[in-house]
Amino acid sequence: MWFSRRAMRLHAVILVVVPAFLALCLWQLSRALGGNELSWAYVFEWPLFAAYAVYMWWRFVHERPEGAVATVDGTADVDARPHDDPAAAAHRAEEAERRADEDAELSAYNEYLAQLAEQDQAAARDPARHKSPKHTP
Repeated sequence: MWFSRRAMRLHAVILVVVPAFLALCLWQLSRALGGNELSWAYVFEWPLFAAYAVYMWWRFVHERPEGAVATVDGTADVDARPHDDPAAAAHRAEEAERRADEDAELSAYNEYLAQLAEQDQAAARDPARHKSPKHTP
């Protein structure tokens, strides 16, 4: 994971991007101290950009590998990566169970919506059933 070709490219990018963002922060700080009030916004913005870059680097490095086996429902197979620690395997199993629960709820909700649509279509075919009383002004 840490030494794959993709991870090494990400390491190289982050080693360039973060120092560049911090250098830009120092440059904007010197401009702000020189009287440019707009630069104060950039003094705080560049470190935020650097922090976001580090966050995204961390997420990309820890993504599921492209070659990982997936089950039919789209979750990673727990036994596909036996070199993982038990905590990671347990986390993936919990995530798969949570997704299965969500799928069951979504399926029930879709069935409910289909019933409502069927009732609306039946009401449209029988206009006498849903006539509103005439209002006289």
